[in-house]
Amino acid sequence: MELFDVYPLFDIAPIKGEGIYLWDDKGNRYMDLYGGHAVISIGHSHPHYVQMLTKQLSQLGFYSNSVKIPQQQELADKLGALSGYNDYHLFLCNSGAEANENALKLASFKNGRKKIIAFSNAFHGRTSLAVATTDNMSLKALVNAHEDIVFLPLNDGDAVIAAMDDTVCAVIIEGIQGVGGVNIPDAGFLQLLRSLCDQYNASLILDEVQSGYGRSGYFFAHQYAGIKADLITVAKGMGNGFPVGGVLISPDFEAKHGMLGTTFGGNYLACAAAIAVLDVIEQEDLIRNAQLLGNYFVQQLQMIDGIKEVRGMGLMVGIELHENCAPVRTALLKEHRMFTGNSSNKNTLRMLPPLTITKAEIDMFLEAFVATLKTQTVA
Repeated sequence: MELFDVYPLFDIAPIKGEGIYLWDDKGNRYMDLYGGHAVISIGHSHPHYVQMLTKQLSQLGFYSNSVKIPQQQELADKLGALSGYNDYHLFLCNSGAEANENALKLASFKNGRKKIIAFSNAFHGRTSLAVATTDNMSLKALVNAHEDIVFLPLNDGDAVIAAMDDTVCAVIIEGIQGVGGVNIPDAGFLQLLRSLCDQYNASLILDEVQSGYGRSGYFFAHQYAGIKADLITVAKGMGNGFPVGGVLISPDFEAKHGMLGTTFGGNYLACAAAIAVLDVIEQEDLIRNAQLLGNYFVQQLQMIDGIKEVRGMGLMVGIELHENCAPVRTALLKEHRMFTGNSSNKNTLRMLPPLTITKAEIDMFLEAFVATLKTQTVA
């Protein structure tokens, strides 16, 4: 049997990771400034993370949600305390797409509606409703077509005011658009969405799958605007590589047996991974590290010639060039052994390093980046 060929792959096979570094099967070391799509939040093979997962696996790896799993409540308590959403409820699943599917479903359960407002360049996942609310037609099959989803320009308050009415089920927006090229919703725009959702009894869904878990310098990126969402979706950095996702649910939603469900969501190993991540974020003050080093990173990038625009908050940074960034990204990987990310904006490099990154490591990237830009310009 052959693998179904849907991924364009680099000819690199990592076999070991530690902190911000990866080693391949040839012994080459790479700096990981992308974290596998913002998944590696606390660094590769963090000792506490490894210890927590190893201990849990030696005791019990899995049982279904037909029994009590005390680690789920421990995770909920820690997540509520660290995020500031103590009074919310938590539904655990396995991925960001699954989290968004369940959030949209909850919103429709609550008000009995089906119209959804999403935004240009949004990415919410590749399954059913998640891909339907993603602004990329190439990802959608005919079965994913939904007439009740409206895409509006990001940060266009007038467009949202015109589109909102009492048929809207939910507004879904990323805390920071990731795949779209690191586009940040204005604080005033998020506040307007909150006000309009209150006015029309619609749910405000904040997709924090990529921008959450301290990456922005806040636990959730939307918190910089001083708002609360009705539903918040999480995954990626939540498990530092172990598949886990979740929905934080406002107390205004009433739970009923059977309305949501999952076989693997919230299993023992997923909870151990997610608890370990929260422990490290808190103990190592990684949210503050993301804020301080993210500010430094952006400031240094803004002084470099050859960049069209730098967009970022915390350690979620987009570097937009005047031309396609692919040659620069390739050169960084092949010549400097540094992983970076791309986006649907072909000119934008996406930087999503582990939150444990140091100033010295940022400086190493900056030096390599400047050298690469000069080489590409000469070429």
